[in-house]
Amino acid sequence: MGKVHLGYFSIRKQRWVCVLTDWFTTFLAFLCFNIFRFYYMGLGDEFSELATYLLNFKLIFEQFAVPTVLLGVYWLSGYYNRPFERSRLQELLITIYSQLFNSVAIYLVALSNDPMYLRSENWMLIIILFLLLFAFTYLGRLLVTDNMIKRVERMGVRPRTVIIGVSDEAVQIASKLKANKSKLKGTVSAFLPFGREKENERLKEDFSGVPILDNIEELKNMCRRKEVDQVIIVPTPGRSPAKKTLYFLYNLYPYDISIKINPDIFSIITPSIRLEDILGEPFIDLASPQISEFSKNVKRAIDVVVSATGLLVLSPLLVVVGVAVKMSGPGKILYSQERVGIHRKPFKIYKFRSMTPDAEKEGVPMLSRDDDTRITGIGKWMRKYRIDELPQFWNVLKGEMSLVGPRPEREYFIDRIVRKAPWYTLVLQVRPGITSWGMVKYGYASDVDQMIERNRYDLIYLNNMSVAVDFKILIHTIKTVGSGEGK
Repeated sequence: MGKVHLGYFSIRKQRWVCVLTDWFTTFLAFLCFNIFRFYYMGLGDEFSELATYLLNFKLIFEQFAVPTVLLGVYWLSGYYNRPFERSRLQELLITIYSQLFNSVAIYLVALSNDPMYLRSENWMLIIILFLLLFAFTYLGRLLVTDNMIKRVERMGVRPRTVIIGVSDEAVQIASKLKANKSKLKGTVSAFLPFGREKENERLKEDFSGVPILDNIEELKNMCRRKEVDQVIIVPTPGRSPAKKTLYFLYNLYPYDISIKINPDIFSIITPSIRLEDILGEPFIDLASPQISEFSKNVKRAIDVVVSATGLLVLSPLLVVVGVAVKMSGPGKILYSQERVGIHRKPFKIYKFRSMTPDAEKEGVPMLSRDDDTRITGIGKWMRKYRIDELPQFWNVLKGEMSLVGPRPEREYFIDRIVRKAPWYTLVLQVRPGITSWGMVKYGYASDVDQMIERNRYDLIYLNNMSVAVDFKILIHTIKTVGSGEGK
């Protein structure tokens, strides 16, 4: 079959293999535990034989319900997020932590009513349950991982890397990648000069035949053709390396590829470093926020639960507001507008209409002001309490937005912001939010300079992302809305 690239493997398919394996091994572990319970708890008086015990309705329900429910815990742990990028240590630790939690939870929910005469028997049940769950699931995960690695080796999978930079340091990184002895030994598909670098004789000698691209458009075309798995940026020391790096990020974000950089050079922009990376060296992953996979999944779960509950509970208010908007004058009830989301992906944001239908009749995007005559009477009241934002719960439910995140802007304004403040590019790593620290601390902006000032808070949030920080921002947002300080 010849050499194939990393993108040949379906992440979704590998994820489903992991899910089905976890369900089956958890099922077997819980079955063995129930057999242990029968003999250890001396349940022969209530059930004449083991088969009668295992086939009673309550136990059959538990036998199928427990593995299914635990899949949710496995998902929250982040185990399924990056099936091709987990280390063996990560796999071990995630399994230990998950099964410790599962063992205690199962005992409290399903087993605490079992007849016990000694406290030590409680601990014995929890320990045995943990050992069985850990042994079965970890063995299954090892088999799945080993099978994936063997397929990688058999098919000659090679992650295709483009290195931005032709300096001696870029050539050194490329040589390490070429000599890497790991299972995912990579290939350098192309180089792209970082700036106006001189031709490198080492590059010609060590990588003859590897093309040197002329400009960013050639790299973008390679990304569109799915010919790139990852990009490593090696800035050339000199004038404004950070600004140039951000320029590359802004252009490459839409293609969902890994974008990495040496932390020693880029620490002026972000101190966060991922330790799992290619070449066994620390690289900053600039395509995703520095937040654990567990926290990322918990954040998403909260988004889904709160937005779904909000739409359901607030539905009477949404109807009343919709009627009020309709009666306030001509125009649609809901206002939709294209905004830019995570990795520069466009999406339609929804709001209750708070302005006149011809608010941008000149065809030029305009920001609102405190004394804006385009805002309707009902619109001023909605914006004061931010009720016009409520339909965005639908955007959150669809996964286009989050409850907390940088404010989504239009491409027109983003282009202007990036010219003045290139670091704005970094906020495109995450989903935009209904509320943000920038909105809480600064509020609405009426020009590009104010948008840049507000963005400073979003950058701080980006380097401190956590569920706890989101909770604090939500509390402050509720206070702001309740006091009518929203503008």
